[in-house]
Amino acid sequence: MNNEHTESVFRQPLWVGLFAFTAAVLWGWAYPLIKLGMEEFAITTEMTGAKILFAGLRFLAAGLIILSIALCTRRRLAVSAPSNWWFILLFSLLNTTFHYAFFYFGLSHSEGARAAILNSLSVFTVVILACLFFKSDTFTSRKLWGCAIGFAGILALNLGGAESGHFTFLGDGMIILNALCSAFASLMTRGMSRRVDVFVGTGYSLAIGGALLVLPALVMGASLPKVTPWGMAILLMLIAISTIGFTLYNRLIVCNPIGRVAIYNSLIPVTGAVTSCLCLGETFYWKYVIAGALAATGIYLINKGKG
Repeated sequence: MNNEHTESVFRQPLWVGLFAFTAAVLWGWAYPLIKLGMEEFAITTEMTGAKILFAGLRFLAAGLIILSIALCTRRRLAVSAPSNWWFILLFSLLNTTFHYAFFYFGLSHSEGARAAILNSLSVFTVVILACLFFKSDTFTSRKLWGCAIGFAGILALNLGGAESGHFTFLGDGMIILNALCSAFASLMTRGMSRRVDVFVGTGYSLAIGGALLVLPALVMGASLPKVTPWGMAILLMLIAISTIGFTLYNRLIVCNPIGRVAIYNSLIPVTGAVTSCLCLGETFYWKYVIAGALAATGIYLINKGKG
């Protein structure tokens, strides 16, 4: 498949919907899998190094897989200028290292369902930032209402008594920082694509970002406390999610308006909340339904029509 045909496929509405849907659902499944993986590897909340190592191994492996595929398909791996490498390094830090360091810390101190819905903050942040940095994205009243309703969904997470969860910095705070890193990285994807093939750039960002997680963990003397076949299977599933999800999403962001792709991310909190409750036995609180519905409504309004 030549590059021109590949670009056209990623612009066709049917394929855009299918690919974005696939990436969103895959990322939703990552929430329970990460918590199951930590349990299987016997990683407790106070094991900082082990958390970083678990995350780093996932992304380092995913990045190396993508770069290996790029090499086999004879894509150009070279980066033309040193300044471009600095951009790729910054992108790697935001897209992978900081993004998932915050994510793994936050998820280990929060319920998967709650974290999945709270992480939808990144969608609304992308919409606001895109209006600031891209002339083609204008901030309309529809987008204003969409953001307001979406943020109301996030606030709905703090409804109810203490038994249904409340804001904590190590839990919710880290997930919010993760969402902000994700939003800025999404905007940087287009800049990355002007410096290197987006498929190759995705591989570099995951491999470099993953390595920057693994190395500090090893320096700290971290290891996976218990390695089992099921634990390795979970890790392989997470590697596959990163490989497929980031490859599809980054290509879509480059080929389409950000809003057209971001609307499908409303599926992430829904998938994450439902799968966390099913796979982890977490209690499905009524406020998850309210938060999920408001988040999905906000994203729909933001992307409805041409405004």
